[in-house]
Amino acid sequence: MPTRYIGDGYWEIASRQMSIVTRSEQERFKDAKITVIGCGGIGGETIEMLARMGIGELVLVDKDAFDLSNLNRQTLASLPDLGLEKSAVAADKVRLINPYVKTTTFNEHVDQSNIKKVIGDSDIVIDALDNVLTRVIVSRTAKELGIPYIHGAIHGTQGQITVFLPNSDKTYEEMFNLPSLGKELNDDVINDLKNVTSGVPPVIGPTPNIIGCLEAFEAYKIITGIGKVTVAPKILTYDLLDFGSFSLDEL
Repeated sequence: MPTRYIGDGYWEIASRQMSIVTRSEQERFKDAKITVIGCGGIGGETIEMLARMGIGELVLVDKDAFDLSNLNRQTLASLPDLGLEKSAVAADKVRLINPYVKTTTFNEHVDQSNIKKVIGDSDIVIDALDNVLTRVIVSRTAKELGIPYIHGAIHGTQGQITVFLPNSDKTYEEMFNLPSLGKELNDDVINDLKNVTSGVPPVIGPTPNIIGCLEAFEAYKIITGIGKVTVAPKILTYDLLDFGSFSLDEL
């Protein structure tokens, strides 16, 4: 690394945003640890924005590898990355963007057996997932551990984002009236949740990337204390085919 990037290089990277936050607020972000579950469409943009804003530590979780179908939207993917683990590629890209960010990777699917190990002592966990079952597992454990859980989801040109704090009025399952609400995750309930999301959803590039940027900034707001967080039951939704559809509602 060139000499100019040693020492105060972190603050040179962050310099253009330092009129928005105080140094102590940015230092909180610099000292924070965020877990991003999913390193694809939503997750890739989330990870990149967190690195560029100067997060201190990222835990990057994804079992999949990049393929050609990812190139229409997943900003971490390029032709040389095809066949490579998404979490490992994400860590490499973070180091190229901001070498002051510490990264840990988990190349595994998240389930009830490993979720506490994965999110552990994180300050925030970000949902960049594509299925409801894993979201239920993550949201339940985040609440149990007192960790803010940022939810984002997309379908086609539509996107949504909300934040579940440990003391939020509604949980993820309550807000979306899921069949698992109040139940143990046995085989029957797991099958019910798998049926909520099935098949390969349509998606176009800007949709997940907008959600990724928004999730990263919600995390920035939570940690630094600036601005108003989109706390559940409030939810931000949009459809890119109808710009008049951007709205902040309450479920």
